[in-house]
Amino acid sequence: MATRFRAACVQMRGTRSPEDNADSAEALIRHAAALGAVYVQTPEMTNLIDRGARSIVTAAATEAEDATLRRLRAVAADLRIHLHIGSLAIRVPDGVANRAYVVGPDGAILARYDKIHMFDVDLPGGESWRESRLYRAGDRAVAVDLPWGRLGVSICYDLRFPQLYRALARAGAAMLAVPAAFTRQTGAAHWHALLRARAIETGSFVVAAAQGGLHEDGRETFGHSLVVDPWGTIVAEADGDEPGVIVADIDLTASAEARRRIPALAHDRAFAPPEMPVVEVAS
Repeated sequence: MATRFRAACVQMRGTRSPEDNADSAEALIRHAAALGAVYVQTPEMTNLIDRGARSIVTAAATEAEDATLRRLRAVAADLRIHLHIGSLAIRVPDGVANRAYVVGPDGAILARYDKIHMFDVDLPGGESWRESRLYRAGDRAVAVDLPWGRLGVSICYDLRFPQLYRALARAGAAMLAVPAAFTRQTGAAHWHALLRARAIETGSFVVAAAQGGLHEDGRETFGHSLVVDPWGTIVAEADGDEPGVIVADIDLTASAEARRRIPALAHDRAFAPPEMPVVEVAS
């Protein structure tokens, strides 16, 4: 099995318009393919960036009806590439899912993944997010076999939960995908460190396409799409938050070599949690 291929990250600045976002995504995907990429990843929320819960619910379509998904599947088939749609807001029976799609070169859907960890945080300066009020959380890790090796799928805030990536790596994933819409505040503080940590901990390539810049709904995202190798070295990075494409030549045998050097995945040991002290309450 060939292990070498060219990967690309598409960096976007999404809007409230699914049609405009699809136009932007298609143009950048085609540019990536023209640069020789055979695996192309778009960011989280490729079809819609909007802080308004009501407008998201109104705009979200079912998988069968989503125009962005239909269009990008056709693009993948036309270009004969593996296209990883970082995520779409998709209507499901019990709400809206933040769902990733991996599409094959014939346009078929190879894998679906619903974001597990919801971004419910209160940040300095009054920035507050409650994804769980809108999105139905997933409950299943997903890995998919590509022609070059196994890919572990995740989305954005999942990045802060290393147990997910360890499970994906132990299931054979040599490349981990982290399409994201990291806020500027959290991205500036943690984006590079967390992506490099996940690569180092698991001995995996990490590919992370990002949203970037000031969006129509007022949010600011960090950009800096990255590709990190299994030793933690950044091998490709977008220059700031402007829309564009980065490419990296990947050889997944480097994952096996990193895991041979430091076989941490084989060194896991079960352990008991710390005992909590008993606090006596005075009567």
